[in-house]
Amino acid sequence: MDVSGAGAPVVAVVGVVGTLLSALLTQRAAERSRRHEQERAERARARERQASERLACYVALNTAARQYLAALTDQLHALSRTEDPGAVRRRLTEARDVHRDVYAEAQMRLPDPVLVLAGEVTHALGALYGRLRRLDDGVPRPGDSLDAAQAEIDALWERLRELRRGMRADLGASEAARPDPLAPGPSASRPDPGTYRASPGR
Repeated sequence: MDVSGAGAPVVAVVGVVGTLLSALLTQRAAERSRRHEQERAERARARERQASERLACYVALNTAARQYLAALTDQLHALSRTEDPGAVRRRLTEARDVHRDVYAEAQMRLPDPVLVLAGEVTHALGALYGRLRRLDDGVPRPGDSLDAAQAEIDALWERLRELRRGMRADLGASEAARPDPLAPGPSASRPDPGTYRASPGR
């Protein structure tokens, strides 16, 4: 019996099986590689989406806080004039409502360090709003005055700069220390103290 001749089919079968197994293993390895690549791509897209959402949240919060403070500043100036400040009051109410809604959403998205800064700014804006409303209504508390309100406004512009720096740091952006070109300086928007007077009966 020719052993070598009988073994040839076995060798051929083993060779075919080996080829098929090799192809199968290569295919599975390629599938695993594609699956891992897809997972990496999905994670990268998720990170990009989260970064984009956080950036949008920061932009909205920064804008709403600045508009709220600007409306508070307008209210302060209106209190020193004799004309009816009804339109100013309406803008202030709208700016306050927008900021409230934006901050409520930000509370669900901001990391703790930035949320602390945002909370401090929000609390200070609310305190200033209360002071100006009492002055407008003619029921000031001890310490309430237009000068005190102006000092709070000046301090709040700096608090907003600190908040913006915190947000930019969280986003990985860098910013050289420089004054905010849109923020009035301590004396730029401050009328002469002698011009301050609240309209009687408010």
